[in-house]
Amino acid sequence: MFEAALQGYLVAISLIMAIGAQNAFVLRQGLRREHVLAVVLVCALSDATLIAVGVAGFGAASKAAPWLGEAMRWGGVAFLVVYGALRFRAAARGGEALRPSDATSAPLGQVVVTCLVLTWANPHVYLDTVVLLGSISAQYAPHQLAFALAAACGSFSFFAALGFGAQLLAPVFARPAAWVWLEIGVGATMWAIAAALAFG
Repeated sequence: MFEAALQGYLVAISLIMAIGAQNAFVLRQGLRREHVLAVVLVCALSDATLIAVGVAGFGAASKAAPWLGEAMRWGGVAFLVVYGALRFRAAARGGEALRPSDATSAPLGQVVVTCLVLTWANPHVYLDTVVLLGSISAQYAPHQLAFALAAACGSFSFFAALGFGAQLLAPVFARPAAWVWLEIGVGATMWAIAAALAFG
């Protein structure tokens, strides 16, 4: 059970780390110190909901179709390989410095709606949580619950660290090189997970 929980936590964090519109938004809100708690909660609760759907739904579906586990496993491997390659390509193209906007403070409602759209309208969110985490959780039967809870905790801890730690990261991510190294780290992590799925 401990192994399932540890893997759930680490896999969730490594998937969420990938640079995207949602993470950039959380980081910007943190840099501006604007509605950070609300943004963190929206992201973390959305992820927890999708993780639960993925783990529960995948378990039920795999019982109805035993071949689904292997199909999802290799689908996950292919997705991770491609996703990692995209991160390496982004690193090769160079990073962009992230600077908070000088615009006036946005109301809470507008910030929450923006965060919901960036989360739920992003197809990668469904691939990461429902499909990929759901398929990986099947490898840890009968401890899928521990995997799912740890993955949800990983999501919350990442978004909390990103949002509330943004002020500490501001000088770092003002330099494009920092984004390049983060992209490389994410790409390497994606490929490592793909190898573990394929050969583990």
